[in-house]
Amino acid sequence: MFRRILIANRGEIAVRVIRAAAEMGLQTVAVYSDADRLALHTRLADFAYPIGPPPARDSYLNVDAILEAARMSGAEAIHPGYGFLAENPDFALRVAQAGLVFIGPPPDAIRDMGLKTRARQIMKAAGVPVTPGTESGISDQQEARRVAGEIGYPVLIKAAAGGGGKGMRVVHDPAELAASMEAAQREAASAFGDPEVYLEKYLEGPRHIEVQVLADTHGHCVHVNERECSIQRRHQKVIEEAPSPVITPELRRRLGEAAVAAARACGYVNAGTVEFLLDRHRDFYFMEMNTRLQVEHPVTEMTTGLDLVKEQIRIAAGEPLSFTQDEVRINGHAVECRVYAEDPLNNFFPSTGRIKYLHPPAGPGIRNDSGIFEGGEVTVHYDPLLSKLVAWGADRGQALERMKRALREYHITGVRSNIPFLLLVMEHPAFASGDFDTHFIADHFDPETLARGPEELKVVAAVAAALAQKNGFQKPLPEAAGDNRFCPDSPWLLAGRRENLR
Repeated sequence: MFRRILIANRGEIAVRVIRAAAEMGLQTVAVYSDADRLALHTRLADFAYPIGPPPARDSYLNVDAILEAARMSGAEAIHPGYGFLAENPDFALRVAQAGLVFIGPPPDAIRDMGLKTRARQIMKAAGVPVTPGTESGISDQQEARRVAGEIGYPVLIKAAAGGGGKGMRVVHDPAELAASMEAAQREAASAFGDPEVYLEKYLEGPRHIEVQVLADTHGHCVHVNERECSIQRRHQKVIEEAPSPVITPELRRRLGEAAVAAARACGYVNAGTVEFLLDRHRDFYFMEMNTRLQVEHPVTEMTTGLDLVKEQIRIAAGEPLSFTQDEVRINGHAVECRVYAEDPLNNFFPSTGRIKYLHPPAGPGIRNDSGIFEGGEVTVHYDPLLSKLVAWGADRGQALERMKRALREYHITGVRSNIPFLLLVMEHPAFASGDFDTHFIADHFDPETLARGPEELKVVAAVAAALAQKNGFQKPLPEAAGDNRFCPDSPWLLAGRRENLR
């Protein structure tokens, strides 16, 4: 086992890895940009090293600076977290060349799965279902028209080196194909430095189901059940849960077997996630493989009792998996909400500033993976994720009720957050019933509608607060605070907090 590991990341995932390593008796090394000098992950680690100016390209993407920090600190291994360099095969290779252990998959597996066309070829050869489409890049528009005609519209144009919805276009009509293809190529070149795109059949109304896999260096490979990730906005996951409300035991078995076959086919080692699209007929198709720890891994941990970060570290140290496939169980239900610093009233535009007040939720079944603290600053330089709020229950109903309670308890001022929006999703009848797909947010939450109604609530709250102060009231009326779901800085709420803090 290692004695000391470096975490090449920041925010809540760096905190998560530091805590897991500490429980294993390992020393931890944090790296930080100038903007993160006082960040929580630098305070919790045993050692912390500066790696450059605030822009990520000069710090958290600066491979030389990170490797130098590892050398100076005496770290033996590097955990990349997610994002930044986590799925960069060249970084994994550089780590190995420096005589260190990369806590993740081999560089070749990262490279093969990162190139979507190559991944489709490998999956098809391994017998894993893939959506109809091309297995290589396509640049000729005539060829694209021929393929689209064969598989049938609508079709999806996707960046071969893509992710996060960039370089992606849905085409419903042949007349749209040329312009959509050119736009996707431009966006792919800008985002990934590679204009290559490919075509696949667009599944209407699909659900996004992913399967967690773990593989060690001793030939063991297992799946750890599925996660439902269909609640998305602009192709970015917002709410995840485990298990999926629509997956039967038989379908779970088949999904798991396909995910294990996918991992074995690319020579995978460590923790990874195989992502599938599930159509209306409950047929599933390989979409991509994420060669890292997922943001939503806590819902799997909460329903299996496993610590996936600890498993990652043990695997990287050469130890075999601590459990077998037959020992994997599902205990209850867990749901995760991604809490972002963004303004739902302003088209979810990122919100920056200093956190003036922070009251995180607690209580039975609640877990809050966070990298923020009162007085900390949310800057423009990094992803606006504040925390991952997770609720566990004996069943899905209890998990959702606990999540709603936790969201109502969660108060942040100084920056806007999407907490009120998350609560609206939780309370939506379609979500509560499990009747949704990847278009749920687009279908049910019109940004213009969100922006109109709550403004009236702000005016009402401000007037009510002024009247309360004039008449000597010190605490808010519960019903007024409860109705003001889109105004986290409401004078009603703040007045109550000031009174409670005296």
